[in-house]
This record gives sequence, structure tokens and C-alpha cells, in this order.
Amino acid sequence: MTDTLRRGYAPSRFGQLHYVECGTGKPVLMLHQTPRSWTEYLDVLPRVGAVHRAIAMDTLGFGASAKPAEPHSIERWADAADDLIEELGLEEFHLVGHHTGGVIAVELAARHGKRVSSLFLSATPFIDDEKRRTVNQRKPVDHVVPSPDGSHLLELWNLRRPFYKDGEEAALNRFMVDALTVLDRVEEGHVAVRGSMMDQRLPLVTARTLAVCASEDHFSMPGLEKFADAGCETLVIPGGHVPVPEQLPEEFSRHILDWVAAG
Repeated sequence: MTDTLRRGYAPSRFGQLHYVECGTGKPVLMLHQTPRSWTEYLDVLPRVGAVHRAIAMDTLGFGASAKPAEPHSIERWADAADDLIEELGLEEFHLVGHHTGGVIAVELAARHGKRVSSLFLSATPFIDDEKRRTVNQRKPVDHVVPSPDGSHLLELWNLRRPFYKDGEEAALNRFMVDALTVLDRVEEGHVAVRGSMMDQRLPLVTARTLAVCASEDHFSMPGLEKFADAGCETLVIPGGHVPVPEQLPEEFSRHILDWVAAG
């Protein structure tokens, strides 16, 4: 397993996009959840990079990528990813998306057709009319009000603490860094997901598609059956929760590599 990570910036119509890559070979582009960054794949990149050119980008508006003032949407995030794909010269590639990243990946796969060799959707919410109708009824996920005494930091930590086991504080620290970077707009990403037209874009995807979910991620597990009904293959990863790429990087990477190799 190689551990050489290469950082880069690519120009886009929205500003610079930050990405990190590892390895050589056919590209595997990885897209993170909200409100994270490429560090969600910190331990996955070198494992996938041992076989492929593994690339994890910071979604437009997150991490070290440009942060335009315009509202977030799945389509704008996909537009930015399109620019990165073209700038890096990715003629054919595999796509991996976790949570929000999976919704973006569906949009990209619908756009790029046969250029996308396979699609790996991890804990991706299945967005349909019901989700769109209830977008204004959803409870905030990461919203906290900044306080002069800094108590909002502990509040944010405690909101996500249940997703992580004892001993996984380093991963939770990475979440905190990412969330605090976009704290003034931290809920916009979740709203953008709920407003997407993913269910209408999924039938346009021609790539082999696998939808996976960690067994303890009760937020995303109900969507797995809907992906199965839509014709996707499905898989449950035992033991993980929302941050499964960080909790079980070896298993997560193995499932990616197995799926990529299957075609």
C-alpha cells in the first residue's frame, strides 16, 4: 500500500478546486459527504491508490475549494466536478460517493454516460418526491449558534459524537475542522440534497451501480431498498456508522476495489 498523497488545485468556472490523489492507473474519483472534505477518505486513498489513481476532491464550497456566495445545489456541485474532471483529463473513470457525495455522483454518472465505468454509492439518501416535499420539515443536522464563550464547539461535537465510537476521536476532530470551516452555511448542503432530482436522474445512469450502507447508519439504511427497487446491486457493511470510510477504511476500500474490478 502506497502512502504518497499528492495535493493539487484545478481551475474551474467557480474558482479553484482542491483535490488530493494517490497512485496511478484508471481514475477513481471520490466525493465526500456534507459538511466534510477530502479528509473523509484519508485512509481510503492509499488503499485504493495501490491499484488505481485515487482522487478525492473537496466539493465546491467545502474544504480548501472555492466558496462562492451563490446557493448550493447538486447541479452546481456537479458542474464544479465536471470542471475538475476535464482539467485532470479523466476520459474514463470510476465514481465513489458517500452520503451527499453519492447524490452528486448520480448526477455526474447521468451526465457522463459510458465515461463512468462504475458507480459506488455509500450511504446515499434516496431522494424522491416525499423527500422533496418534506425539505422544510427536516430537523437541522449540524446547526449551532456561535457563542462568545465557545460553548457551540462542544455542542457541535456532541451532535456528531453518537456516530463515532470511543477511540475514533481523530476522525471526529477532522469532522469538526471541516464543519467549522463552513459553519455559517453548514445546513445548506443538507437542504441541497433534499431538493435534488436524484430519482429522476438515476434511470439515466448506464454504469454498473452498487449501493452500500453501514449496518449502524440508520439514517441511510432505508434508502438501500429503494436503490434495489431501482435496479442497483446492494450491500450492507457490518459494524460501521455514518463515517464508515473512516471507521472501516480497509473494508470500505476492499468493497470499492472489488466493485471496480467486477467490470
